[in-house]
Amino acid sequence: MGWIMGFSELKEKLASKIEACFFYRNAEGEEAQKKAKRNVLIASAVGACAVAAVSMVLLAMSCAYSDVTEVAGEDRVYVRIKPGMGSSEIGELLEQEGVIDSQAKFWLAVKLNNAESKFQAGVFELQPGMRPGDALNVLIHGRSSAVRVTVPEGLNVRQVAKLFAEQGLADEKEFLAEAKDFAPYDYIEAVPEADYRIEGFLFPDTYDFANDATPREIMQKMADEFDRKLTPEMRQQAADCNLSIYELVNLASLVEKEARYPEDRPIIAQVFFKRLEINMPLQTDTTLQYLRDEVKEDLSIEDTLVESPYNTYLHYGLPPGPIASPGMASIEAVLYPAATDYLYFVADREGHNHYGYTYGEHLGLVDQVR
Repeated sequence: MGWIMGFSELKEKLASKIEACFFYRNAEGEEAQKKAKRNVLIASAVGACAVAAVSMVLLAMSCAYSDVTEVAGEDRVYVRIKPGMGSSEIGELLEQEGVIDSQAKFWLAVKLNNAESKFQAGVFELQPGMRPGDALNVLIHGRSSAVRVTVPEGLNVRQVAKLFAEQGLADEKEFLAEAKDFAPYDYIEAVPEADYRIEGFLFPDTYDFANDATPREIMQKMADEFDRKLTPEMRQQAADCNLSIYELVNLASLVEKEARYPEDRPIIAQVFFKRLEINMPLQTDTTLQYLRDEVKEDLSIEDTLVESPYNTYLHYGLPPGPIASPGMASIEAVLYPAATDYLYFVADREGHNHYGYTYGEHLGLVDQVR
């Protein structure tokens, strides 16, 4: 409290000097006016020192350690601190994420608290507008938090494994090895020709995972979310359509990969149903793309001759298993397809599909849009 008492005395002296300064023009005699002018300079200097002192005190207070180890409120910012990151890099990251207003203040907080070598690696839960000292304390003494990962619709298992590897959550090879035979629910059928048994059932959504989550725990959480989202009404509708849940997801994965726009999903689903009904090959390029490491914009005739159970140009019916994780919109499109009789569709360069009833009509559309 000593600095507070000193500041009070300084304030009183400053006030008296300023009061005298305001009336220096009315002072009697040349000597009195010179003295009053000196008081102006002194008051200005004292005022500047007082402002600087108060600013330094407030800055020091904002940079001091606190007892904050976890944040309150609804706003959350998840920040990943990687091994070897220094205070400047961390401060820059915190400022970019809006956690603090100045990386310079954070750097000062680190120096004042001799905390350069005390950072933990991991993901921490912070919030916007924190004091540098509070943010520092969470990073030093708080527990690393969950890793938030958004898995978009339409990724296959290989892409999901890569995504989690990039987030530092899982080893890609270990993830794929676990995915090979992982099936936490009975409706995930064991099909020998399928590359990954869990394919299609890693529901696309935003998740929070513990830093030390295993590949099995990650996949279990995503499969649980699929099971939760698939309501009893949807399961009954699948049964009414003579579809097993595995077949439902298989078909929905094809729709997911073929449709870029919402209006196309139920029509494409109808085309696939119609082809299956008349024992016509599905001939969907998406199953050929599944065999490739990188997407090829235009597949060739040679590509359609590749021998694989996933090649729906050579093999009738559905592929051995899903080729991606469909979102709910594609699943619903399969459950409630459009009431049309199209047999063909082709996408233009913008991804909009054009539909035809006959092969001749289809060839005309291909020439038109490609």
